[in-house]
Amino acid sequence: MLSMLEYIKTILQKVSFDKSLFEKELAKAIKMLIPEEVRQLKRWCYAQFGKMYRGVLNRCFSRVGADRIRFT
Repeated sequence: MLSMLEYIKTILQKVSFDKSLFEKELAKAIKMLIPEEVRQLKRWCYAQFGKMYRGVLNRCFSRVGADRIRFT
């Protein structure tokens, strides 16, 4: 069984042909993952798609800090 992170990686690879779809799926994925998984995803995304979608990656991952404030 795939972990959520591995499933998201599969989805991102499948939609990487379309910039707007890739960005939409990445933003959705970031919201679903815990912070450590987001860090892993970020490293993987820059390694896989950094040349093609650097702007999208910068935009999506720069939102993480503000979107991930948790109240305990």
